[in-house]
Amino acid sequence: MPKSAKAKKPTDIADLTKAQAKVEWMRLALELEGHDKRYYQEDAPSVTDAEYDALRQRFNAIEKRFPEFVSADSPSQKVGAAPSGRFKKVRHAVPMLSLDNAFAEEDVRDFVGRIVRFLKLPDDQIDFSAEPKIDGLSMSLRYEGGELVTAATRGDGAEGEDVTANIRTLKDVPQKLKGRNIPDICEVRGEVYMTKQAFLALNERQKAAGDTVFANPRNSAAGSLRQKDPTITASRPLGFFAYAWGEMSAMPAQTQSGMIKWFEHCGFTTNPLTKLCHSVEELLAFHHQIEERRAELDYDIDGVVYKVDRIDWEERLGFVSRTPRWGIAHKFPAERAMTVLKDIEIQVGRTGSFTPVGKLEPVGVGGVIVQNVTLHNEDYIKGIGNKGEVLREGRDIRIGDTVVVQRAGDVIPQVVDVIIDKRPKNAAEFHFPKKCPCPLHTDVVREETATGEEGSRARCTGEFACPFQKIQHLLLFVSRRAFDIDGLGEKQIQYFFDQGWVKEPGDIFTLAARNAKLKLEDIEGYGETSVRNLFNAVEARRNIALERFIYALGMRHVGETTALALARGYGSWDAFHEACLKVADGDEEAIAEMDALDQIGDTVIKSIASYFGESHNRGIVERLTREVTILDAERPKRNSPVAGKTVVFTGSLEKMTRDEAKATAERLGAKVSGSVSKKTDYVVAGPGAGSKLKDAQKHGVQVLTEDEWLKLVGE
Repeated sequence: MPKSAKAKKPTDIADLTKAQAKVEWMRLALELEGHDKRYYQEDAPSVTDAEYDALRQRFNAIEKRFPEFVSADSPSQKVGAAPSGRFKKVRHAVPMLSLDNAFAEEDVRDFVGRIVRFLKLPDDQIDFSAEPKIDGLSMSLRYEGGELVTAATRGDGAEGEDVTANIRTLKDVPQKLKGRNIPDICEVRGEVYMTKQAFLALNERQKAAGDTVFANPRNSAAGSLRQKDPTITASRPLGFFAYAWGEMSAMPAQTQSGMIKWFEHCGFTTNPLTKLCHSVEELLAFHHQIEERRAELDYDIDGVVYKVDRIDWEERLGFVSRTPRWGIAHKFPAERAMTVLKDIEIQVGRTGSFTPVGKLEPVGVGGVIVQNVTLHNEDYIKGIGNKGEVLREGRDIRIGDTVVVQRAGDVIPQVVDVIIDKRPKNAAEFHFPKKCPCPLHTDVVREETATGEEGSRARCTGEFACPFQKIQHLLLFVSRRAFDIDGLGEKQIQYFFDQGWVKEPGDIFTLAARNAKLKLEDIEGYGETSVRNLFNAVEARRNIALERFIYALGMRHVGETTALALARGYGSWDAFHEACLKVADGDEEAIAEMDALDQIGDTVIKSIASYFGESHNRGIVERLTREVTILDAERPKRNSPVAGKTVVFTGSLEKMTRDEAKATAERLGAKVSGSVSKKTDYVVAGPGAGSKLKDAQKHGVQVLTEDEWLKLVGE
């Protein structure tokens, strides 16, 4: 097993020192700001709602314990993200703020209890408006004299983007308010959304046209609304639910529920599931009812919103920081939904591993329309866990089954149960193939995987002779975290491979030179501009960072983190390449040197030795390195007192976590090792240090306490 440690459970907030809490607070602030930018500005979230909520909860808990950390720039004091700059900015007359979140029933009871104590009223006298929380794009519509004059996104809460021309194309948004009792100034707020069926139909059209395919209805709605050309927005099936207001020159109603009815009279669509509740028990019952109906709704929701119904009481309750006291969003837990498994397909990965993928009747799960699920491996389908334990009470998974699908942070959701009562009579057991589905039909072997993974793995023995593995290797090579070559997606790579034009990575860099014969511009879907853009994108990647190059080679067990550790450890391609060849030849000193690197262990070393031990692979690498320039690994802060030094951390650290200590050392230009040798410069020893401390004494290596280390690096 690699020596990299498993992810540890985060330290309880109560156990953090102030210094530890400050470091984590700063890290979480940067992480949250990045996620907010990708969600609100780029419509491309990189984590699930559940993962984001967990980060936000921990961040808020740290600020609650250490309120002195809070500043005007803190994510807790902001809403959304700044406008992207693609559209004219609009200043909101009344800020568009966000609600606090509740995740458990106890949170809702606390919310109601705080309101009861603040208003000093019996809880049976306070009514709440409850409505599904639509997962869409927040919008503020400003009417003057009953006419729509401006439509703006939430942005950062104070300033949004002017999307008026695009909003005018939505059928659910009236250009002129209907009825009487219309205030001179009226801002109606709500959510722009796209139904699940409309989303699937749009993606099919996008795919057929070779355009961007959206991840979920929320992204597709936001992307459709942020088009510079309103005719594109008009072609997209968008809806709008009205549920709130901003600046109003006069209030047409005195309650939240009354305002919802007034919106309807004005010509807006409101959510028909909105309900008036008279107690906390009714709120919780409504939440449970909506959660049960969630899968059957044709639009995405991720919780239920509760608001004090009387507007004068809302005004009395006011706000805490950037969130109102009078409202809260009760989020759903990790979601499960039922649907039908239509088929099981085998996908062959870059290393030959077989992954069974279930093809589903589309269903909304966790803010995403799910059509595929991972079934892990042969044992998982049979109802057997990685340690031989029984899964799903022994129920196997068959084509035609009604299955329970869960998505809680997973990139690909998984099947967690089978509804036997709904199993059709013709549902047959699924049998894993004994031969690879590639044209070579090579043999398949079953490998037992490491503890902690889902059971066993079937693997094609064809390696680089297997076309499927070659394709996956090329796709990894051009992927965003490797060479990141625009214009070379799965469709293009498959076509070029089938034509025999790109069989290995180096071939990509000779396409331009061969184009006089290939004539790519004559291919359907291409043209002179597309070909020129492709060649420019390839040319722009001839200079590549060492860690990206190592990752792009596609060696088993060498992911991004491991590639970065290797790059930092060796510094240059020449040094790393020489070490790999020596390791492949069994050079004990080279193996020991690689083993000493942090996060590198026997599994990685054996994989590198196997890769460079094959002449075919060495040829691929040699031909590739003739086409590109591999940049040396960055060595930040070379003027620091530990730049270029090798450091080993051992024992328990009390003022920082082990990961924080390693990150600090690497940022200052040091190399962090997992073992002590005569080449080690410093051993930082905390309480409980054992064999590494003895090794340091044996080799005469300088030993530092944690305080001495912090003083040395000036932290």
